[in-house]
Amino acid sequence: MIDLQNLKNKDMKKFNLFPIIILAIVLSACSKKPADKADAKELKPKVKIALVETREVPQNTEFTATVEPDIKNNIAPASPGRIRKIFVEVGAQVAKGQKLAQMDNVSLSNSEAQIENFRRVYKRVAGLFAVGGASQQEVDNAKLQMDMAETNIKNLNENTFLLSPISGIVTARNYDEGDMYSGQMALMTIMQISPVQLKINVSESYYSKVKNGMPVEVKVEVFKNETFNGKVSLIYPIIDERTRTFGVEVKINNNNGKVRPGMFARVKMNFGSMKNVVVPDMAVIKQSGSAERYVYVYKDGKVNYRKVELGQRLGSEYELLSGLQSDDQVVVSGQSKLNDNIEVEVVK
Repeated sequence: MIDLQNLKNKDMKKFNLFPIIILAIVLSACSKKPADKADAKELKPKVKIALVETREVPQNTEFTATVEPDIKNNIAPASPGRIRKIFVEVGAQVAKGQKLAQMDNVSLSNSEAQIENFRRVYKRVAGLFAVGGASQQEVDNAKLQMDMAETNIKNLNENTFLLSPISGIVTARNYDEGDMYSGQMALMTIMQISPVQLKINVSESYYSKVKNGMPVEVKVEVFKNETFNGKVSLIYPIIDERTRTFGVEVKINNNNGKVRPGMFARVKMNFGSMKNVVVPDMAVIKQSGSAERYVYVYKDGKVNYRKVELGQRLGSEYELLSGLQSDDQVVVSGQSKLNDNIEVEVVK
């Protein structure tokens, strides 16, 4: 038999506990609200910001180049032959007109004997013509043969004794004495290295600003702490349609011969100044997988992603060509936790 009285007592105890359980749940929920708010505040990324500014920035643009000789001559005889003598070695300084090498002179010796005979014939025929013993045609023919022989011996002489056409330095020698010159490569190379020149490709946007005689600064990789003065010597008249650049030649006097062909150099050109936005370099972030750069701009408690175009690096700052205005504030610390259009907490 069921005890009804005991059952009623148990039900009453359960009923009395129900309000207590509800009250405990409510109090627990209330006690968690401040903690949740604190957690939400803690989730905001902390960042440091800086105000960007606009100022006059010198428009110095740098170009890379390889040093080249002002003049380069490949020395070789007009025809193949035996090399009898070489008078200079690689590295030797030579003067214009200096003898460099001597080829086989058998043909020259034979021609020298022949020309003496032509001169005697001409002299005899001219003497006969003076007394009526020879015609004008005979005189002309004798003169023609003598002139042709003199031209031939002059060419043979130039082909036998090789002279330097410039003052410079011997930079290569491809044959030895006794070799047969084949004509496949130059016997030797002479370069004029005072002055030297550099060829650079300049963006078409600067075409109207580059002038002949314009001074430039040149730094050579070998001489890191030294600056050489140069001048624009030639401006190419057309723009390369593929690269949108034009060629410019720069010359350095190089009186002491310190700068040598083949050296790597940087040419700095000054195009005046321009008013542009300048930002700390810590604000600029590289877009992963591309060449794009961007910054996070702070406004009203949020940050926004902004693509920028960089100009020059100015020590610990960057010149910006586009993307920001002078009153913008940019994030300089804490970017790794940021996304576009999220709230942040600014710290000092």
